[in-house]
Amino acid sequence: MDLFQKEKKGGNVRSTPLADRMRPQTLEEFVGQKHILGEGSVLRRAIEEDKIQSLIFWGPPGTGKTTLAHIIAKATGAHFISFSAVLSGIKEIKEVMAEATRMKELYNRKTILFVDEVHRFNKAQQDAFLPHVEKGNIILIGATTENPSFEVISALLSRTKVYTLNPLTEDELKIILKRAIEDKKRGLGDLNVEVDEEALDYIAQMANGDARVALSTLEFASLTTPPNKENKRKISLKIACETMQKKALVYDKGGEEHYNIISAFHKSLRGSDPDASLYWLGRMLAGGEDPLYIARRMVRFASEDVGNADPLALQVAIAAKEAYHFLGSPEGELSLAQAAVYLAIAPKSNAIYKAFNLVQEDIHKTQALPVPLHIRNAPTQLMRDLGYGKDYKYPHNFPDGVVDQSYLPENLKDRRYYHPTDFGFEKEIKKRLKWWKEKKKQGASGKEERGI
Repeated sequence: MDLFQKEKKGGNVRSTPLADRMRPQTLEEFVGQKHILGEGSVLRRAIEEDKIQSLIFWGPPGTGKTTLAHIIAKATGAHFISFSAVLSGIKEIKEVMAEATRMKELYNRKTILFVDEVHRFNKAQQDAFLPHVEKGNIILIGATTENPSFEVISALLSRTKVYTLNPLTEDELKIILKRAIEDKKRGLGDLNVEVDEEALDYIAQMANGDARVALSTLEFASLTTPPNKENKRKISLKIACETMQKKALVYDKGGEEHYNIISAFHKSLRGSDPDASLYWLGRMLAGGEDPLYIARRMVRFASEDVGNADPLALQVAIAAKEAYHFLGSPEGELSLAQAAVYLAIAPKSNAIYKAFNLVQEDIHKTQALPVPLHIRNAPTQLMRDLGYGKDYKYPHNFPDGVVDQSYLPENLKDRRYYHPTDFGFEKEIKKRLKWWKEKKKQGASGKEERGI
């Protein structure tokens, strides 16, 4: 069985996506997952020495699960059957098992059965594999993006070894992208593609650890960028951004005056001017603006411009929205006026707004950083074996319920987002944060109090 895409003489098979054409065919070509495939690792030795047993690859999309199964089959010379859990049922499973049994009995040849998206099989379908895995008729290799502790039956899980694949790093993705740019046989080498370094960095960053996304973006950018006078397709950062971007939802209820007046209302609230706030509120209502739109704007304002300086502001804004929804016009409009005055005279703080903006910036820059192992939940033995929940310190078992422990990803462990002001209730919050910080320092070497 031919496992990989065959090339036509004289060029690429353009109907095949770049991500498939660039699929590694050997362990030497494979990029990433050094924690399970590094020199001398158990899995690498098992592949090289043809001692593979049933296993499951668990990891995010585009990290090499399917590719690794193909490499194993090619390296071991086993009869290889690829099976989709999306398209197959019990009937197909039985047919495949019968074929694997014949291969063993007639030719003494082992069969590797690769099941993509194995988590999509129900219990009965997974049960059908069990006797054949136990007899050695098949070597099962499953691939899943879901936690096998929850999605794979325990009987099957106990007969397989689970390997966790991590999202590819930006450096690893750049290696893959550069190979695709240079490869004339399987990649984009014959298109004379030149990618600016900052564009390459952007694609690698925004792909979020997924090689398929990175390669698909590169391919689309390359094919839609016309050659210049030198017959080169130059991919700039702008082109990379345009290729990657997602469509934003646009809200357009009216003309410029609509936005001018809602802006005046918002700025009057922020400027603590109850009279101007009431005037612009009245102008909007008189002009036929949807009162619930105004209520929604005030709910947003309560979090963005008042925040924890007065935690009641959000409750007042939501209560006004509910009151108008209950009463309608004109009675409910008075509740909106009451909320507008309250928001205008409330102490102001945009600390929450700034903190959340910083969080969003870090998420955009770093993408999906893994949750530290010590604060992951570990309801299954597999997860405990992988180190989930190890060394977690339960705060209630420490003096004052405070313990010096990091809860952010390793790359962000010293990051601070929220900086409370000295206004309103945030002044009290600031005191609490200071107290907790001092307590953590004092208790850094303190002993855990068991049985409390």
